[in-house]
Amino acid sequence: MNRTVTLLLHEPRRAWQPWWVWLLAVGLGLSLALGPVWLVVGALGATAVILLILRQPLVGLGLTLVFAPLAALENVLFGSLLPGGGLFNSGQILLLLTVAAWLARGLLRRQIRIPHTFLNLPLALFLYLMLLTLLNSYDLFTGFKEVVKWVQMGLVVWLVVDMVEGDQKPGFSVPKQRPMIQGKSPVSLSVQWLLAALLLSGLSQALIGIWQFAFWPDAPEHFRILGRFYRAFGTFGQPNPFGGFMNMVGLLALGLLLGLVTYGLLALWAGRQDETGYRLTAVYTFWLLFTALCAGALSLALIFSWSRGAWLGFGAGLAVLLLTWPRRLWQGVVVLGLAAGLLGLAVQLNLPGTAVLSERVISFADDLTLTDVRGANIHDANYAVLERLAFWQSGLDMARDYPWLGVGFGNYGPAYADYALLNWPYALGHAHNYYINLLAETGIIGLLGYILFWSIIIGYTLVVVRRLDWPWRGLALGLLAAWVGLSVHHLVDKLYVNNLYIHLGLMLALLHLLHKNNRHGSLLPGSQLYKF
Repeated sequence: MNRTVTLLLHEPRRAWQPWWVWLLAVGLGLSLALGPVWLVVGALGATAVILLILRQPLVGLGLTLVFAPLAALENVLFGSLLPGGGLFNSGQILLLLTVAAWLARGLLRRQIRIPHTFLNLPLALFLYLMLLTLLNSYDLFTGFKEVVKWVQMGLVVWLVVDMVEGDQKPGFSVPKQRPMIQGKSPVSLSVQWLLAALLLSGLSQALIGIWQFAFWPDAPEHFRILGRFYRAFGTFGQPNPFGGFMNMVGLLALGLLLGLVTYGLLALWAGRQDETGYRLTAVYTFWLLFTALCAGALSLALIFSWSRGAWLGFGAGLAVLLLTWPRRLWQGVVVLGLAAGLLGLAVQLNLPGTAVLSERVISFADDLTLTDVRGANIHDANYAVLERLAFWQSGLDMARDYPWLGVGFGNYGPAYADYALLNWPYALGHAHNYYINLLAETGIIGLLGYILFWSIIIGYTLVVVRRLDWPWRGLALGLLAAWVGLSVHHLVDKLYVNNLYIHLGLMLALLHLLHKNNRHGSLLPGSQLYKF
């Protein structure tokens, strides 16, 4: 049963007249001929990218993923020159072009498909609740900007599902496919491209962060750690959201790596046992090495971010990854117990780096208090913790005054002046705890809607994890670990910033495709032979 919504469009009566296209081409040619070299090269490059996106929108989405994290840096360098005062950065512009190209494809075939996904109803309900809270908002425009983030997340899910599933339907151009395992069903190049772009986006930021940690000559002084090093922050401008991005993509890479390694070992073992001749292909080897590189670099950059919230999220996600790796719960408990024992032994033996890292985490708990911080003694060692507590306290005061619908979605910043504590007169845009932040902005109703939204996603992921076989079970495990890591990190930060919701949209689309593959076996390679 096809549950995809299709909007049928009437065929136009006549084709467009080409005269204005020729006029535009002549004008563009004259401009290029008379302009400086950098303008010519830039215009030709931009034209090539636009044509490529129009030809294949998924290429545009891949480029969007790579350029999206540059938003904060672009806003600092070119904020006054960017359209909308920095509202439209390169990632947003590429996403706009990609969505436009996707819609144009629908217009050309005179139908726009809205795929039925597990996310449609939960996201629609969440957006409805968020729009409802704007009735109380301090700043309506700020609230709408926050709503747009979630709309973009949903659009990315629709775009990816429609394009990838379209590769399997008559009437669509089917890309070449390559098997990852000899003798197994092929994996769509569309899925491989999107996965590679997502991991490459994380890898590029990780390499920048690693370089900043060791060699950055002009980093802000308050980022200095361990005497001569600096906290890694990539192009995010701040280490904490950078650490959150490393956490999210790093856990996904670790899950995929775990799936590839497990599947490879089982495939080789089964081939030796029954001599079926299954052997790993060059594509598998590439993905194994590329994923290992990404997982290692992202994990290292996460440590260099020096973000305790990201570390806690990564630890929680890694624990879930180990717990759910085996199919049986008791086996997962054993694996997790062994890992915890090895970690404890490393701390007891005072292996290099363990003392510094454990002290960094424990120092947060020492300064954490739920009492009123207005009379607290502030010094350099506890300032960061007390600042967060002050923002939490202001958020709870907002929720106390507006318990049901809050001060308006995205309006913590505009409302902060009325609730600021004496020593912290300026808001940093959010409460540094997304749950308190959401309670302040959207009240009890909005917070419950958000919890329901992510509960559905996590429950759906658990179903997919139980039903998939290797290696793609590893990808589902990585997604589950990423959801957990994101949820834990949100206890001390807000990560729906710097275009990261675009990456989340792709990850949610991949989750839907994994479930579809489990039912139809057409988008990703299944492996019914190997069980673990």
